[in-house]
Amino acid sequence: MTQEATGSTVCYRHPDRATRLSCANCGRPICVDCSIDAAVGQKCPECARPEGRNRVVDVRRRSAGRSRFDTAPVSMTVIGICVALSAMAFLVPSAENELLRRFASINPLIAQGDWWRVLTAAFLHGGLMHLLFNMYALYLFGPELESKVGSTPFAMLYLAAAAGGGAASYLFGPDIQIAVGASGAIFGLFGAWLFVAYRMRQSASGRYLLNQLVVILAINLALPLLIPNIDWRAHVGGLITGVGISALWASLAVGRRHAGLRRTVIAGAMLVGLIALVLV
Repeated sequence: MTQEATGSTVCYRHPDRATRLSCANCGRPICVDCSIDAAVGQKCPECARPEGRNRVVDVRRRSAGRSRFDTAPVSMTVIGICVALSAMAFLVPSAENELLRRFASINPLIAQGDWWRVLTAAFLHGGLMHLLFNMYALYLFGPELESKVGSTPFAMLYLAAAAGGGAASYLFGPDIQIAVGASGAIFGLFGAWLFVAYRMRQSASGRYLLNQLVVILAINLALPLLIPNIDWRAHVGGLITGVGISALWASLAVGRRHAGLRRTVIAGAMLVGLIALVLV
């Protein structure tokens, strides 16, 4: 085992870095940059390398120096649209009224056939704090998920989760209700990550992510009990949609040919099904 003069354990590939991590397979000490998440624990690059004519790709190094817009264009575009619409509504009061009239989730109008409102409402927000919370959550949880599954599948997941939240709000909310916000879509991302974290719960990173998500979800699901006018139905609908899509991806797309296309079709089918449910 490689050690410094002080006796502290150091990474076998980076002798200048002290570490407490070790490869679950060979036991060699590894630093954070060398650690690769495996089904059980973390492995060093050599032990994580697949057999055959494959190679380990260090995603962290390949993405270094690239902007978030390069690696997650959908996430950053959604943030840009939401911020721009909120700025327009703040600067031009008449524009705010027009945006709400045309694109907010208004249950009587949805009942008359304006199904697109369950999607467009996810790009509008009722205030600065509402906007900041949702966009910060999207900034934290969106880009990494998008880089893992692909931008097109991610876009379909985001829209399907927005539709899931909007459908739940419409079907189980008051007959007369006006709602805006990306909370359903954001909770869809939480749901997708929740399923991933649960499957990785045997690893340190999986347990950490699972505990983090459980706390976030517990706080947000409890908020409607303390703060009025929070549409908890949209939260639950988006969360269930995200978990469902992630589970279908795991069983029908992961490790199969054309995985990206499979993910897109699965999330797109969920989106169409939710809109059909609203129409029916």
